[in-house]
Amino acid sequence: MNILAVGAHPDDIEISCAGTLSKLKEDGHHIVICHACKGDKGHYTIPPEELTVIRRAEAQEAGAVIGSEVLSLGFGDGELIAESQENRMIFIDLVRYARPDIVITHAPNDYMPDHIAVSQLVFHATFFATLPWFKTNHPAADKVPGLYYMDNLSGLGFEPTFYVDVTGHMETKLEMLRKHQSQLVWLKEHDNVDIVDFVTTLGKTRGIQAGCTYAEGFVQHLVWTRPNAVRFPV
Repeated sequence: MNILAVGAHPDDIEISCAGTLSKLKEDGHHIVICHACKGDKGHYTIPPEELTVIRRAEAQEAGAVIGSEVLSLGFGDGELIAESQENRMIFIDLVRYARPDIVITHAPNDYMPDHIAVSQLVFHATFFATLPWFKTNHPAADKVPGLYYMDNLSGLGFEPTFYVDVTGHMETKLEMLRKHQSQLVWLKEHDNVDIVDFVTTLGKTRGIQAGCTYAEGFVQHLVWTRPNAVRFPV
């Protein structure tokens, strides 16, 4: 299967679903990780141009841990507008390039505007990518993929419809997350959060709910035309 995971910034995917991606990759599925924004404004001292290069390198290093493809759409932080048709076309072309069976992205009620914009754009793109009269660099997709929303971190308003046991992949998840050293510093300074500890705690919490040591929670987008019988092959 082809799996496309789309986050707003470098490190979002590692925080919320890297254990599942590691498990899928180990089982032989093709993984594409995409961050829409460059992560160029998330630092107090490093200027955007320099930070873009750092974050791009960190994202590539994180993806290399599991041998996944890593892409960036190149939007500036805070500059992603969901209502823009131009932006929709960029996301449509991403879906057509990856040709996914399953797409994972932010929950619609996530905590910050870039995350919510990505959620909306991915929802639009996964359907419109199948319509041939939308012209992009890649041909129309042949099916609407399954769409899954990853944890919004706080658990507020997010009740997983199913869980993936990532107990055997938690160390890989944390290894991927630790590649984002500039992000770890930013989250500590801006939000007073030790994100590695935070992610470990959330994994334990979801694990308690799922009946295992560590888990990641997801909500499947269940609507007509989606392959609603599809479940993660994990």
